[in-house]
Amino acid sequence: MPPRLPFDLDLLRSFVLIAEAGGVTRAAERLGRTQSTVSLQLKRLEEGLGQVLLDRDGGFAPTANGELLLGYARRILALANEARARMTEPDVDGPVRLGTPEDFATMRLPDVLRRFARAHPRVALEVSCDFTANLAEGFERGAFDIVLLKREPRGAAGGTLVWQETLVWACSEQLVQAPGDPLPLVLAPSPDIYRRRALDALEAAGRPWRIAYTSPSLAGVQAAVRAGLGVTILPKDMLLDGFTIVDAEFDLPVLMRTEIALHRAPGPRARAADLLAEHIVRSLEEHRGAPPMV
Repeated sequence: MPPRLPFDLDLLRSFVLIAEAGGVTRAAERLGRTQSTVSLQLKRLEEGLGQVLLDRDGGFAPTANGELLLGYARRILALANEARARMTEPDVDGPVRLGTPEDFATMRLPDVLRRFARAHPRVALEVSCDFTANLAEGFERGAFDIVLLKREPRGAAGGTLVWQETLVWACSEQLVQAPGDPLPLVLAPSPDIYRRRALDALEAAGRPWRIAYTSPSLAGVQAAVRAGLGVTILPKDMLLDGFTIVDAEFDLPVLMRTEIALHRAPGPRARAADLLAEHIVRSLEEHRGAPPMV
């Protein structure tokens, strides 16, 4: 008979968080447990599998076997959350109106919303993508139950912080830029927050620029950059193959991170809207390396 695998959710949760946090101390703080308890959980997992999962001398970086288990562990925890939601709130129904920036929806939300829809098949999701300024205006009018809004870095103020993005200047190898020429820019139209961030930074640095291409969609911006029409700013992990970060090469100003905050409509809310908001927060925490409690 094969050995019983130690896939206890608490052990997997601690393992994932130690790997993502880079150490037992920070993992214990996030979990609200003592360091000795978290260390013991990692030891139990490794002994049960007969494998060293994290390199203690390398900042708790995953070993080859640890990297393999990490992917499975995240999936197991996600399925556990989905099962918990399905079993505890099986009959919730009704529409939920969600507003979100298009690029964030494209890159971050498909799997999050898919898992919510599977757990709550009777909830009718109504998702609208737009610029943050338009979403905020619609939220004030009562057009949404939940919105995800980009904002300048300011900690926990204003909604629930769910994501932070490092912004970079990027172009493709197709771009030909003569020294001294104004910087050609590929940007979304106003009132896009990244457009304002780019132009304000260049103006403050005294860097000449010109708008070479404007597109309201992430795909349009990426296509124009790939064609070599100009430089854009994007979240670092949204760069496509063939894109190059040119902050230093072009002597461009450093960009502050952008935050994504979740806002819920004030007053009485349908249970479905509360569940979706909780699911989004929990899922994005998991992707940031803080597996939620199941």
